[in-house]
Amino acid sequence: MTQPLMYKAIESSPSIPNRYASRVGCSELAEEIQQKYSEYLNHCLKETDHYQSQEGHLKGYWSNMNWASGTELTSWDTGCNMDLLKYVGGKSCESSVSVHAKVAKILEERRKRLEEGTSLDWATAEALAVGSMLMQGFGVRLSGQDVGRGTFSHRHFSVTDQADESIDIPLNRLSPQQGSLEVVNSLLSEEAVLGFEYGHSLCSPNQLVIWEAQFGDFFNGAQVIIDTFISSGEAKWLLQSGLVMLLPHGYDGAGPEHSSCRLERFLQMTNSGVDAPDSDSVNMWIVNPTTPAQYFHLLRQQ
Repeated sequence: MTQPLMYKAIESSPSIPNRYASRVGCSELAEEIQQKYSEYLNHCLKETDHYQSQEGHLKGYWSNMNWASGTELTSWDTGCNMDLLKYVGGKSCESSVSVHAKVAKILEERRKRLEEGTSLDWATAEALAVGSMLMQGFGVRLSGQDVGRGTFSHRHFSVTDQADESIDIPLNRLSPQQGSLEVVNSLLSEEAVLGFEYGHSLCSPNQLVIWEAQFGDFFNGAQVIIDTFISSGEAKWLLQSGLVMLLPHGYDGAGPEHSSCRLERFLQMTNSGVDAPDSDSVNMWIVNPTTPAQYFHLLRQQ
């Protein structure tokens, strides 16, 4: 339609297999092979009239999972034994390396809050949630830009030795039987990293897979992954994913592109209803926790 001369040139030119067969002198053999393959394709085409497709979801790693209910909303017990939380909290403040003085101060303040049992901040609640899941045998994977330290230098899941730059992850030294915590400081490509983590979550239903944008605004660099896969992969391909996206943001003097996670985009992509409470069968939960306690229970529920 748009390049008629090229189309005519291609149509009048012998095909690559025929040209090859002619050059090596086996045109009759090539014709026989083509005829057999054509017959095979026609046979397969006829078989499609009687073919019954097999459901491919909830198999392999997902074989012990159930399809979400479309009418019920499950209530989960996300609480945890207090002694376990105190143990995990204490271990999260211990490091086997020589940490930076500012980091040491942050960890010491966390220890004091834990001992007092009051004013637990977001990072402490997160450490308690992750550590308690590790102690229950679940794996946790956290990736993103500077996630080991945390965007606001608050997390410190991984700390760096100031002498030799070796890395220590305190929460990986809780118990010999614990799950593994993977902390991956990723390259500055939201689309590539989020796409990888989505794929990883499809193969790891018993691992909490988290991707964190350095600032919530930056997820727009991975918008195509969210549109095409995360928000609609289950509806299109029956692919379930437990991926968590953390989108921290705030008016902290960082200026434009740092103060919003563009919540309205996610609200447009969800199949959440407006007339009644949602069931378990919602394509994604969009949550804006306002307290560290809420964050703790959200992570444990996921």
